[in-house]
Amino acid sequence: MALIFLNGGGMRGGPLHSQLQGTPMVCRARSAPKYRYFSVRGKFPAMHESGSASVVGELYDLPLQVLRDHLVPAEPPELEIGVIELEDGSAALATVLRDAVLDDAALLQSGDIRDISYLGDWREFLQREG
Repeated sequence: MALIFLNGGGMRGGPLHSQLQGTPMVCRARSAPKYRYFSVRGKFPAMHESGSASVVGELYDLPLQVLRDHLVPAEPPELEIGVIELEDGSAALATVLRDAVLDDAALLQSGDIRDISYLGDWREFLQREG
């Protein structure tokens, strides 16, 4: 089992939630205020440890087999598994933005990646985008 912080489609009601194979949520949680938070093509969020935003999410104690066989294969190529700091100082796995994505000037200029750190909440972003 591994604690994983979900902040996008894997959260309750999201399109990837079924990938958790019925794993119950431990609690709602927030990341430590040390991240930037992005919308990638308006389809999924991405965290990167390079800022001062706290991100809203849910914490799950996920079996590693479920992570390997279901959740990771469903994630887009711009993301990878990393370890983040939660608001209480503890650590959890999370899907984070690959460093190479932020190094891609053309991608950043295209508008496909938008900084939504000011919100820190994927559901609120989706609601505002309507």
